[in-house]
Amino acid sequence: MRVNAHPVLGLLLSLSLAGCTAQASFLPRKVPRPPLPAGVELAFNHDTLRHYRSPTSGELREGSDLEALIIDTIRRARAEVVVAVQELSLPGIAAALIERARAGVPVRVVVENTYRRPWSLLHPSELDAHGRDRLEQLAALADRNRDGRLTGDERFQGDAMALLEAAGVPIHDDTSDGSRGSGLMHHKFLVVDGRWVVTGSANFSSSDIHGDADGGRTSGNANHLFRFESAALAGVFREEFERLWSGHFGMDKAEGPARRISVGATEVEVLFAPHADADPANGLALIGQRLGEARRSIDMALFVFSAQPLADGLAARARNGVKVRALVDPGFAYRSYSELLDLMGLTLPDRRCRLEQRNSPWARPLASVGIPRLAAGDKLHHKLAVIDGTTVISGSFNWSPSAAGTNDETLLIVHAPAVAAEAEREMQRLWRGASLGVTPRLQRRLSRQARLCGSASFRQTDASSHRSP
Repeated sequence: MRVNAHPVLGLLLSLSLAGCTAQASFLPRKVPRPPLPAGVELAFNHDTLRHYRSPTSGELREGSDLEALIIDTIRRARAEVVVAVQELSLPGIAAALIERARAGVPVRVVVENTYRRPWSLLHPSELDAHGRDRLEQLAALADRNRDGRLTGDERFQGDAMALLEAAGVPIHDDTSDGSRGSGLMHHKFLVVDGRWVVTGSANFSSSDIHGDADGGRTSGNANHLFRFESAALAGVFREEFERLWSGHFGMDKAEGPARRISVGATEVEVLFAPHADADPANGLALIGQRLGEARRSIDMALFVFSAQPLADGLAARARNGVKVRALVDPGFAYRSYSELLDLMGLTLPDRRCRLEQRNSPWARPLASVGIPRLAAGDKLHHKLAVIDGTTVISGSFNWSPSAAGTNDETLLIVHAPAVAAEAEREMQRLWRGASLGVTPRLQRRLSRQARLCGSASFRQTDASSHRSP
């Protein structure tokens, strides 16, 4: 593969890779922990028992450095690197990919079309509010000397997409075939040498890993990544990558049922979305099956929970004595289509006084559901559940109709008590300080909608009409 030179690429590569080398480990330990099964690693960026020095603030902070995990995996490559991730905006990851490409290792990248264009070429006038906020954060990240002014070199060296383009690294997105794109190219995975797979809930961005770089108190959206060493699992992910690379996105991919792979002694189920709603192999059906197997407990930490069938299945489990706990990101928890409201026994019409179709608030509400306490600007971005202390549900797959029927997604189910114990530690961290039940914020929303809608007979609306990731 031909890789072009650029006058400042060498400087960026040396700085980024030297910084990574200076860290003794991407998972520095404060205390020993029981080992995970062979071939399986799991890292959380808010882990209270680990710490690293944040590249955005320079401060020592709690958590595992997910960016270092990604870069460490890339630097192992001798034969091939393929990446499929919604957003890749960390220049250090781009530098690691470029270094491998310059060493003769084939590198290919697929991203969501929204994040394909180099941010340094964008103008605030062409962006919505979210896009303008993102642009400000990326500019702050690129401002290495923190003087509030970007030089040309800082702008270029801080732009991951521009760096990859300048180096000649091939990049596709879900509009590369000339189409309007899929719902979302929402994958988050990396495959190296047909041997290592990194996947989970985190995009390759500062907001998803370290936090914003504008001097705020954010420490990154709550996220996790797995790293597996398994040729069989890597082969399954590489097949999905080739479908994307050949221009097949969304329903054009004709995804099949979940695959069961043995990673050493650990069984891992992998399902790629989307599927037709009526397809019994779709992701929501698979999650529902695993939840239905619960006999003791189900713990959930979710960015989005808008799938009515899963709420109904949880109700059946709760009636059978299964202990159910759930936390949902505050930005989605109190929306009219949030199934967290069902678990709380509440009904909340939307701004047009419509209720979600088949809405079914629980007659016996749970007191063990609510929202986590997060730093301002951070989100609960996990798509994580632990069943009976033995099974972990993970991936990029939000618990929503869009994830099952529209987006390009990864759904991962890991059967291993030691992995479940690691995930439970993260759950316990999130529950400390969480706001459970009807919070003042939710009460204000309920009161406002009651005044707006009165005692009108609510119309119903299909949950799939709501745009949730």
